[in-house]
Amino acid sequence: MTDMDARLALFANIEGGHTFWSSQISEFGALAVYEKLFNAGYDRIKFEKLITNLKATKIDQIKDSLTNTGSIFLTPESPEWPDYLDDLSSPPIGLVVKGDLSALSERSLAIVGTRNPTPYGVRIAGDFAAGFVDREWSIVSGGAYGIDSAAHKGALIAEGRTVAVLAAGIDVAYPAGNARLFAEIAENGALISEVLPGAHAIPSRFLTRNRIIAALSQATLVVEAAFRSGSLRTARDAAELMRPVMAIPGPISAPTSEGCHRLIGERAAEIVTSVTDAIELISAL
Repeated sequence: MTDMDARLALFANIEGGHTFWSSQISEFGALAVYEKLFNAGYDRIKFEKLITNLKATKIDQIKDSLTNTGSIFLTPESPEWPDYLDDLSSPPIGLVVKGDLSALSERSLAIVGTRNPTPYGVRIAGDFAAGFVDREWSIVSGGAYGIDSAAHKGALIAEGRTVAVLAAGIDVAYPAGNARLFAEIAENGALISEVLPGAHAIPSRFLTRNRIIAALSQATLVVEAAFRSGSLRTARDAAELMRPVMAIPGPISAPTSEGCHRLIGERAAEIVTSVTDAIELISAL
């Protein structure tokens, strides 16, 4: 058992964002944690399910699934690992990546927002993505419908690079209507997942992947978001990492802008109204 194999086995059986296991692996290394689990170093009763699943894990099958999907398993020991992720309190055990690995280490802006945007929000997301691409930034988002898709498309139309952080396996088109978009992203940018190929999205994975979106980016822009929105979680994650958070204002009567106005009102985000505003704000911090 190599350290890489041990990390792959742990990755396959531990949900992303698990604070305890992330800290254990960061401190002692994947192989040591793997062996300690097998040698009763951890509570056998408490971690019975994990130990049982680890024993049943077939590393060769996992490696085959990576090969068959044209993806690779990236670890903190990999030269291409984006160091920004190490700022997280629970950095990923690893990442499954498809596309150009260099896209992960470029200067980038996260653009996030509602899945049900107004035409205004779609236009703004696309315009800001294109504007940052023109200034040699890449765009990071979550691959969902709405603002995420508009941001990815804006970057691609401007012939720039974009990274999609997925809540499902790298080969699972979720949402299905974005299958073509994901293929275009992988051609020039990258698709990232914290689960193995074939894994389906579950609600908790959308929240845990938000921290990766925030960590990969030098700043985060919220375009449209409801008062209670996953996009606000991404903004909070970015703020915890001491990264600039910006929000686009909208009509005071628009439910889709309530989250942005909440961030601005709580001084959790700076108001921006143009790409120039955003660039100046980021540069000043």
